[in-house]
Amino acid sequence: MYAEDDLLPISALQHLAFCERRCALIHLEGLWDDNVFTVEGQLLHERAHEELVESRRDLRLSRGLRLHSLRLGLVGQADLVEFHRLPDETSPEPCAHGPPGARLPGLPGDWRPYPVEYKRGKPKPDICYEVQLCAQALCLEEMLGASVPAGALYYGQPRRRQEVMLTATLRAHTESLALRLHELIRAGQTPPAEYGKHCRNCSLLELCLPQCASGKRSARRYLRQAMQDALAPEGNA
Repeated sequence: MYAEDDLLPISALQHLAFCERRCALIHLEGLWDDNVFTVEGQLLHERAHEELVESRRDLRLSRGLRLHSLRLGLVGQADLVEFHRLPDETSPEPCAHGPPGARLPGLPGDWRPYPVEYKRGKPKPDICYEVQLCAQALCLEEMLGASVPAGALYYGQPRRRQEVMLTATLRAHTESLALRLHELIRAGQTPPAEYGKHCRNCSLLELCLPQCASGKRSARRYLRQAMQDALAPEGNA
């Protein structure tokens, strides 16, 4: 169990699953550079958080719900969590990861949580987003004591959902990444760059410089040295 002061952002798991160096550049060195993709993603998330709570007959929508897990040492905010009221005849027998539903204050019956994460663009070939969604589900299970067997990713470009089954394999991978995230932050050292196809769509490409030999050094130190060299008098260059 982690202390509250040691909790790390759920979003960092997505960065870690994509690239350990990217995760370290953002969460250790404090570097960030927006591109058209990150800006569009931010706007999509802002719209997702416009309405905090909405209730319908057998559905309750909670936007911007704060999440945490002391077991995994994670904290974050869900774009959307749907709570679906279960039929009264639903079996009270626990599911694989807890009871099938949770009790909500002031509402009758049991409600099954269903997290929805908003993303711009098209589905990705990797599982970075699935990891982020799974981490949200693991937080909900710990907070509510109810099973969360599935969630969804909503992609802004095709404007449709893609359901994600939170399998045992995905859960184990997410928990492993959470452990690795704490190790990375605790070590305080940025991993060396390894150039790959994924680098071309990374907003930190110009800061990471993965194709340069200097990419093995701290990006922050590299940029500081480059600035000093540029400002140095010609005679001292």
